[in-house]
Amino acid sequence: MRQDVPVSVLRHGVLALIAVLVLFPFLGIVLAALHPTGSAVGGLSVPQQWSWENFRLAWEAGRFDQLTRSGFVIAVCVVPLTVCFATLAGYALSILGVWGGRVLSLGFVLGLTLPVELLVIALYLNLREVGLTNTYTGVVLAEVALFLPFGVYWMQSHFAGVPRELVEAARVDGARDSVVLARVLLPISWPAVTTLSVLVFMWSWNQFLLILVMMQTPALRTAPTGLGLFVGQYGTDIPLLSAASLIVIAPIVVVYLAFQRSFVNGITRGAVKG
Repeated sequence: MRQDVPVSVLRHGVLALIAVLVLFPFLGIVLAALHPTGSAVGGLSVPQQWSWENFRLAWEAGRFDQLTRSGFVIAVCVVPLTVCFATLAGYALSILGVWGGRVLSLGFVLGLTLPVELLVIALYLNLREVGLTNTYTGVVLAEVALFLPFGVYWMQSHFAGVPRELVEAARVDGARDSVVLARVLLPISWPAVTTLSVLVFMWSWNQFLLILVMMQTPALRTAPTGLGLFVGQYGTDIPLLSAASLIVIAPIVVVYLAFQRSFVNGITRGAVKG
């Protein structure tokens, strides 16, 4: 028992060091955002005068009210669609054993290797032919298609680790496949579903190139694309730029903190199964 104490101390020390390294740049951005507008910022210098007005100025200058609303509209549509389709596909491939399941699984895995930079031009040309460019519908469909390979792989891996006895017991009791999924598997799959939801929300919110190509109307674009244009206009104003950056990453931080326990639980279970 005493031999485990040094190991535990070393483990916690390494984790604390990693946390400091991760939070160190974030602290620098926060301190920079609180300097007076237009002032020079160096390192982790503490501002002599705390300027909370930078957040309001950045919000108004970047028109983040429109950009944030567009980002939430897209994410609110993309997350449930991706999670729903991924759950159904993972259930069919892992539990139901559909015909050609191995080929389909391989196709989804290969989809993980395709970067958005390789597909964005083809997506734009195809969606333009059906009039879906510069619309929320086109972006939502494109993002769901991009995120679905990982979602199917994630849920298929999760369902593959579920004890078969649960499924067989439900079927012996006369439960149909839809009932097995809804009443037996989903109640024990919330950590995996929550983790996938948080990841998809993060990817959708941070999407830059796809939105930039698909959306020609600036008001329909999202916060990260607005931040890219914001850099071109206020790139020399470090406090204002830092405030704008914090505005963009704030929704991701809030969502992660809200679902932190389920997210970590889902990641841990996935790592153990892997």
